[in-house]
Amino acid sequence: MSAIPGDLDTDSQPPMAVPLRHFVVGFGFLVAAAALRVAIAADATGVADAVSGIAPLAHVHLLLVGWVCITIAGAMTQFVPVWSGTSLHSQRLAAVQLWLLTLGVTGLVVAMLAGRLALLPVAGAVLALGFWTLAYNVGRTLVAAHPLDVTERHFLLALGFFVLVTVLGVVLAIDFTRGLLGVGTVPRTRVVAAHATLAVFGAVLTTVFGALYQLATMFTQTELDRLDGLLAGFETVAFPVGVLALAGGRLVANVPLARAGGLLVVASVAAVGIVLGRRLHAARVPRTPMLTRYAIAAVGMIGWAVATTPTWLRDPTALDARFGAGFDSLALFVVGFVVLGTLYHVVPFVVWIHRYADRLGYEPVPMIDDLYDDRLATVDLVATAGGACCLVAADWAFAPSWLVLAGGALFLLGTLVFSANLLRVVRVHGNGVLPTLVGTAPSE
Repeated sequence: MSAIPGDLDTDSQPPMAVPLRHFVVGFGFLVAAAALRVAIAADATGVADAVSGIAPLAHVHLLLVGWVCITIAGAMTQFVPVWSGTSLHSQRLAAVQLWLLTLGVTGLVVAMLAGRLALLPVAGAVLALGFWTLAYNVGRTLVAAHPLDVTERHFLLALGFFVLVTVLGVVLAIDFTRGLLGVGTVPRTRVVAAHATLAVFGAVLTTVFGALYQLATMFTQTELDRLDGLLAGFETVAFPVGVLALAGGRLVANVPLARAGGLLVVASVAAVGIVLGRRLHAARVPRTPMLTRYAIAAVGMIGWAVATTPTWLRDPTALDARFGAGFDSLALFVVGFVVLGTLYHVVPFVVWIHRYADRLGYEPVPMIDDLYDDRLATVDLVATAGGACCLVAADWAFAPSWLVLAGGALFLLGTLVFSANLLRVVRVHGNGVLPTLVGTAPSE
């Protein structure tokens, strides 16, 4: 069975339905994002008149906010109490945050696709309330834990970034209808650049890095050595400073400031990729879908850092340099495969703890990695990796338009198989919890 470290306080975790609701909602947004990407590609190739409105922006919000950030919210709600050995501040707020996040993302995407821009400020405000609820609830939980370890410090920083991101997001949503930005104020393009920087690098990657320091050692059954410790110490300081400098430089159009921040970000991403790769190389456990996807992410981090460095040395404030070497290489290979891999352990782990942990030693129980279907995991790996490669190749080269359509279709297939595989875990082993996931969390 996959390692379940003895120092984890699983009695501190919330009821199983609380994080699983977040993950299941995230699956829906992931599939919707992949389907919309196919529709955008079909529209671009002339195969179909498939989309309208600001569809690419809707796709970004579906993928990063709908899937990644809601998954992060569920994972923090589940594992911060476990890692910190304290109780979640409020299960009720965890239920409220999911409703607010779901309604906010749905409202934003519908408004963007339908061209109903007047709805954006309302949806943006609801989404912001969801993230502020997450920040308050998890922040209060973390405050009760002393001293904070490297993962907990990253999570606190990420919560701060979530607050900053949503403030700028609400301003941008209002600007669509009220024209707040422009003459006499900061141009909209600069605010968008700062918003995207704080969201992707600040909120999302800070969370991902913090989780990896815990998960990469826990599930390879290894410890950080001296070199890993030096790299982690560098990243812990350099990355948040770099993100703030990069976002600030883009906001005020200060190229040297943005360049300095960008180089710190690039070096930090490469450092985490090296640490992750070294832990995987030293792993003393059999290869699992989680570790396989982590290996892809480690290569993706180093590759993205190498490819981004010359781009940000030239001009990190340029529109086409916003995500460095490209949105797909960052969102799919650096972020996507970490989240995909983590969910391949987290969902079975949550189900196993609640369904089988108390039976261990008294009756035969399945291992955590026995709960999902290995064959389906292989199919989704091939499809998602193949689709991501096609999309990244299209970003980096003058590739034919059909390659984007093929890559999007492959990635959509992979997300469908991935979601079906993990939903099967919940349905078969979740002791009837799947039909209750649309309900509310237990009262405190």
